[in-house]
Amino acid sequence: MLPDVPYAEFARSIGLDGIRIDDPEQVGPAWDRALAADRPFVLDMVTDPNVPPLPPHITLKQARHFLGALAKGDPEAGNVLVDTARELVGSILPSKK
Repeated sequence: MLPDVPYAEFARSIGLDGIRIDDPEQVGPAWDRALAADRPFVLDMVTDPNVPPLPPHITLKQARHFLGALAKGDPEAGNVLVDTARELVGSILPSKK
């Protein structure tokens, strides 16, 4: 486990660039900024540890491998699966805001 330090702030202190994101609405703009940067860029993203970052267009084969790896080595696999399913369903169904 990595120590909890302000990674983006550290990156800036050594001449790189970076931003800390804790709002899901800022993920897209943060990626745009990072990809347009003229130097190495740190994206320090605060995420739910029980929802793994899956690519938006995951294949069935990738999903099977993910589930297999999760089942073999994560004692919190049940929580991760529930939270991942909730996140996926939330991204498919219209928001009730």
